[in-house]
Amino acid sequence: MAQEKSLSKEQQAAYWRRTSTLMWTVLALWFFFGFVIHIFAPQLNNINIIGFPIGFWFAAQGSLVVFVVLCFWSSSAQNKIDEEFGVTED
Repeated sequence: MAQEKSLSKEQQAAYWRRTSTLMWTVLALWFFFGFVIHIFAPQLNNINIIGFPIGFWFAAQGSLVVFVVLCFWSSSAQNKIDEEFGVTED
């Protein structure tokens, strides 16, 4: 079994503040690339790449790539926060 490190109230508050900031940042980026980018896709559809409108590439394909990168980045950032406060999992 892993040892549990007891954090003081101040450390718990700092840990939650950092985790919460990361969570809201990830949520804002997800919203931007999930919804805001798609609003501008019709204006970009006049340009074609390999027979497909560039709005399609940005909205459909680009968003998926950003979501995968966002998942890995948020996981890595949370692991760094956990290591900083000594609450990592084995």
